[in-house]
Amino acid sequence: MSAVAESLALPETRLMADALRMLAIDAVEAAKSGHPGMPLGMAEIAVALWDRHLKHNPRNPAWPDRDRFVLSNGHGSMLLYGLLHLTGYDLPIDELKRFRQLHSKTPGHPEVGVTPGVETTTGPLGQGLANAVGMALAEALLAHEFNRPGHTIVDHRTYVFAGDGCLMEGISHEAASLAGTLKLDKLTVLYDDNGISIDGHVAQWFNDDTPARFAAYGWQVVRDVDGHDADAVDRALQDAHAAGRPTLICCRTVIGRGSPGKAGTHDVHGAPLGADEVANTRRALGWPYPPFVVPEEARSQWDARARGEAAEADWRRRFEAYRNHYPHEAAEFERRTQGRLPAHWHDAVRAMLRDADSAAQTIATRKASQQTIAVLARALPELLGGSADLTGSNLTNWQAAVDIHADEGGLRGGNYLHYGVREFGMSAVINGIALHRGQIAFGGTFLTFSDYSRNALRMAALMKTRSIFVFTHDSIGLGEDGPTHQSVEHAASLRLIPGLDVWRPCDTVETARAWASAIERNGPTCLLLSRQNLPFVARDSEQIDAIERGGYVLRDWPEANAQARVVLIATGSEVSLALDSLALLAETGIAARVVSMPSTSVFDRQPDAWREAVLPPGVPRVAVEAGVRAFWRQYVGLEGGVVGIDSFGESAPAAALFEHFALTAQAVADEARRVVQRFASHERHNRIQ
Repeated sequence: MSAVAESLALPETRLMADALRMLAIDAVEAAKSGHPGMPLGMAEIAVALWDRHLKHNPRNPAWPDRDRFVLSNGHGSMLLYGLLHLTGYDLPIDELKRFRQLHSKTPGHPEVGVTPGVETTTGPLGQGLANAVGMALAEALLAHEFNRPGHTIVDHRTYVFAGDGCLMEGISHEAASLAGTLKLDKLTVLYDDNGISIDGHVAQWFNDDTPARFAAYGWQVVRDVDGHDADAVDRALQDAHAAGRPTLICCRTVIGRGSPGKAGTHDVHGAPLGADEVANTRRALGWPYPPFVVPEEARSQWDARARGEAAEADWRRRFEAYRNHYPHEAAEFERRTQGRLPAHWHDAVRAMLRDADSAAQTIATRKASQQTIAVLARALPELLGGSADLTGSNLTNWQAAVDIHADEGGLRGGNYLHYGVREFGMSAVINGIALHRGQIAFGGTFLTFSDYSRNALRMAALMKTRSIFVFTHDSIGLGEDGPTHQSVEHAASLRLIPGLDVWRPCDTVETARAWASAIERNGPTCLLLSRQNLPFVARDSEQIDAIERGGYVLRDWPEANAQARVVLIATGSEVSLALDSLALLAETGIAARVVSMPSTSVFDRQPDAWREAVLPPGVPRVAVEAGVRAFWRQYVGLEGGVVGIDSFGESAPAAALFEHFALTAQAVADEARRVVQRFASHERHNRIQ
């Protein structure tokens, strides 16, 4: 026992745990905001994992073969910040003092890209666990692809801290079921079983036999571990490493352990202890130090920098030996884990667009997407596809795809995953795959089911992950399935999420460009695709190049007239309606322009000069989309027109539905005439004034 530990009459494990406890207490108290209960209750669990098992290098948080740690119960963020600070990450004590303050590296919930060492942004409970399933899956697939006999370069684990709230959320059921089916043996979840949530004792509303449920999923379950005994947690972690399947370690804990007046109650869950209780806790723990002071002995015990550098150096020596034997594979591994696209990528995209244009196919954009995926898969070995039980409808597979599955020997590699009916889980797993790096993942379902996935889409945008979400059956054009399946508000709703690119292409060429943009983007993308066939649109080479700007001039009619009297803005299946309305407008002497705007978010990022060239100021506008009208007012103004749908759909063949909802070329032409007449009337009135 060290001199400091002896002076405090504390064993070293207790000293380390209490250092974590007090940092959490002090930071929450300084912020007058936060959740101290979980850090106090899980401190010994953190000691067991981070001091005895976790493979990481604080001096290089991006080392590819590090273990991944996910704090799914992210409200207890001060536990993670304390761990990162004490083990040697670039998170100085001043940042802990600025917990939950503007622009600090210690936000209220962990955020990837803000705090060194944080692997994912956890806030909404359960999503961290689902992200971790994606990380464990990514590790297993990379190991299957790159490891060779005698050369193991991918060999790391994914650990999760989770609480009752995570396991109540439905997404954890989806993700855990999938993980058990896939036998993700390097995934370990440590469950903080303290029986308390914000409202009080959870037994009144959460009385599941959680161990039995996870056992039914196919997990190994280690029951009744004393979460305040680091040695017991250590033994459970050793058991997990030999399981051959994912493991849930059920740790019995007391929330707020160490707080004499609040331990074991919901009062310590989400509020500071208060000055008096902080003082009482210091006395109860025998902690003589002022706020934010950690004894040097505790710091030296926690410091993981030397151990981490040695672990990474050993891996790099082994990787260089791997490179000597497998130079191509080593270069490919580095490219993919660094997130770089292949050197021939831009040539492949140009060829793909050229081929789509020359084929001039009239097909559904979901079919155009499938053809594009097949081309991309040849150029991108890291492409990892999937669907939430709708492969035959989403058309997310391709001829050379290999299904991922597990058998008695464990997970078998591949590049296509059947997620089952788990839209939310699929989307969060995709985010985890993207965060891990090494694959570019996409998954499909119907657009109307994006509501199930929405919070994972929002988290993808917040984290800026390269996640791709394929949503087919994008409008009333899906036909007979009726309003439960017909998307009306969904495109507009998704466009409201900051940082999420949404593409609704009108034909094969726009679909190919949308896919290329999604692959190239360091951020998430939604592709909204049609069930019904859409006509091919002829373009010149400049127009093909312009698609990547999100909005461009598709037609000026009559072409000899350079000054349009009205601009028609359309997306997806409604582009053909706008084009068909040009001749009807010309009959009454109205020159018009059709702008295809497959991605409003991309268009909005273009320079003013481009946007004004496409949408000339002073020219009235009409937007056309089979969805809610309100979204388009920002482009057409109050004086412009919108042809759309402000009700739910109906069950009928697609053609009958477009006629019923007045989504026709004639309706577009009529609305354009009204807008032009109204604009002319206002101009006359202004001149008289």
